[in-house]
Amino acid sequence: MDLSFTPEQIAFRDEVRAWLRTAMPAHIREKAAIDAHFEHDEIMEWHRILHRKGWVAPHWPAEWGGPGLDVTRRFILTEELELAGAPGLSPFGLSMVGPLLMQFGTEAQKKRYLPKILAGEEVWCQGYSEPNAGSDLASLKLRAEPDGKGNYVLNGQKTWTTYAQHADWIFVLTRTDPSAKKQAGISFFLADMKTPGITVRPTLTIGGTPAFCDTFFENAVVPAENLVGPLNGGWTLAKALLGHERTGIAAVGLSTRAIRRVKRIAAATLERGRPLLEHPGFRARIARLEIELTALKMANYRAIVSAQEGHAPGPESSILKIRGSEILQQCFELAMEVMGHDSLSWFNDAGVIPGLEQWVASSFNYTRATTIYGGSNEIQRNVIAKLILNLPSA
Repeated sequence: MDLSFTPEQIAFRDEVRAWLRTAMPAHIREKAAIDAHFEHDEIMEWHRILHRKGWVAPHWPAEWGGPGLDVTRRFILTEELELAGAPGLSPFGLSMVGPLLMQFGTEAQKKRYLPKILAGEEVWCQGYSEPNAGSDLASLKLRAEPDGKGNYVLNGQKTWTTYAQHADWIFVLTRTDPSAKKQAGISFFLADMKTPGITVRPTLTIGGTPAFCDTFFENAVVPAENLVGPLNGGWTLAKALLGHERTGIAAVGLSTRAIRRVKRIAAATLERGRPLLEHPGFRARIARLEIELTALKMANYRAIVSAQEGHAPGPESSILKIRGSEILQQCFELAMEVMGHDSLSWFNDAGVIPGLEQWVASSFNYTRATTIYGGSNEIQRNVIAKLILNLPSA
């Protein structure tokens, strides 16, 4: 298997890098330089810039407004955006429900939702997890019951609804047949967040960002035409969507950038009169982390080659999810260790600690969730054992 890039692919990477140098507005570039937190308005500003370039949805087919890039160029573009520290776009419309609608939606649903997702005119969030249904997602209890008038009435709660306070729409898994086996009685609905009866309560994370929300449904009426796929067939859609989510969690570009930042902080941190970056013990730790990241990168490249051959993301994406999330956490753990007492300063005003360190602690806290969202790593190991290694269930 040849994992090297062709001259044409290298030229495309150079094109992306050149464009990024001129396209990123100054105020966004300043934040990117220190990996600061981007506000919702800044993320949507960058969304519109990418949309004008035609790169906002590199994996979308040209039929629905995508650039028609092959899988390798899609990977290159995504990696370069991560390496540049560009604002991460909301994945829920572009990478999750959008591709799902292309696969399972009706023509009317595709025409209604896809153009607005692409243009950034409607923002989406994901309604999967519940207080008692996280990794065991099939235990969800949000009910969707027909009202006899061509609608469904939703009652229940979702939790960890990322940035629901900014969303216009939510896609939700609901219980439509409580008497069926858990996975068999689930359906996939789209709901307007302005629907009476839908309430969002943001939660401030320990990293200082309002990233997560509780979302409540109290007699919220959703038209039957907002059902995606067959009634009680939502589990198939859920698995398809999570496959795409877990592949993206490999986050090779994010970890590469995080290691670069650790090196920069270590170069400015003195240990016994010498920069920490010059100490053999520390350099060995950096080398070990870079070796693990290189191995992940090779696994990601293998997944790209597989995709080029027409294979959809399968259980192998769980491997990328596990290692990608663990390595990203290790990067920020090392950064916190290098910073010492500065690592406790994430709620202070700017200027208290160097700018390069300012958002490390917040990122460290947020990335604790990477081994949980998208299906916990424990569940991913079960997936690998069952579907790849063919081991018997416990």
